[in-house]
Amino acid sequence: MITLSRILIWVWLVVGGASAFAESYPVRPIKLIVPYPAGGGTDIAARWIGQKLSAALQQQIVVDNRAGANGNLGTNAIAKGAADGYLIGMATPGPVTIGRSLYPDLPYDPQKDLIPIALANESPIVLVVNPSVAAKSLQELIGLAKAKPGVLTAALVSTGSVPHLLTEMLKAAAGINVLDVPYKGGGPAAMDVVSGQVDMLFSVLPLVLPYITSGQLRVIAIASDARSALLPDVPTVKELGFSQVVGTAWNGIVAPAGTPGDIISKLNGEVTKVLDSAETRERFAVLGMEAVGGSAEHFAEFLRVESEKWSKVIKAAQVQVQ
Repeated sequence: MITLSRILIWVWLVVGGASAFAESYPVRPIKLIVPYPAGGGTDIAARWIGQKLSAALQQQIVVDNRAGANGNLGTNAIAKGAADGYLIGMATPGPVTIGRSLYPDLPYDPQKDLIPIALANESPIVLVVNPSVAAKSLQELIGLAKAKPGVLTAALVSTGSVPHLLTEMLKAAAGINVLDVPYKGGGPAAMDVVSGQVDMLFSVLPLVLPYITSGQLRVIAIASDARSALLPDVPTVKELGFSQVVGTAWNGIVAPAGTPGDIISKLNGEVTKVLDSAETRERFAVLGMEAVGGSAEHFAEFLRVESEKWSKVIKAAQVQVQ
């Protein structure tokens, strides 16, 4: 017969055991999966955070690059990994908030198979043109596009990427017709705009900042919700009259679904300390990134809103992966 005292003992063991587990965690190295090659922005952010987190937790953070399928391969490895607190991973827009609307056969469900830990950083996305383009403002660029429909060319960075979707949003919102020039990556797209082969481009700031500084590209506007401290004099597309044309590149940290809540809370607290430090903010600023942080709940809501937004854009623009 199960007595009340036995039930109380069982509850104490479960609750007390979980608490003790969280307090002692981690007792061995933690793997941090990065779903992209080494050397990129996500990898750099992951290694910086991993280094600082390792010192705080007194355990090694092992970065594991799992590149492939536009980030879907590595993200699937995170989603299908052991939910014991010893596997975490980097989340980015493509595999987590956009991919579900582009790939009907995606082998994981970002909303069900991943638990948000923290939003690590955002990288502003800017609209740039070659200096030969006779437009120094967004209004002038739109006027030029309307005066010569289909003549201005726009580089599209990777089908379904945030820069690509922002291009589609601006075209629809401004009612302009430009000639799309697709690319498989941001680097080649930026170089063709620098050389004058293509007129305009939405790009993550870290990629084009050196060309803006050198005068090889002219920045027209920024797609962030508010002006960036990295380019305080550059107006947002939103403040110029297109409130829906908002988007950033970002990195976050997630864990497989089922990871204990106490561990998620502990990781969130330590990661947030790293992101709140002046050292991290200064380091990220040099890279064209803005450290964010905040609660796991804030990151979860951020992902929900982003997923809904991009789903609508993809359907409206009829974006399809070739």
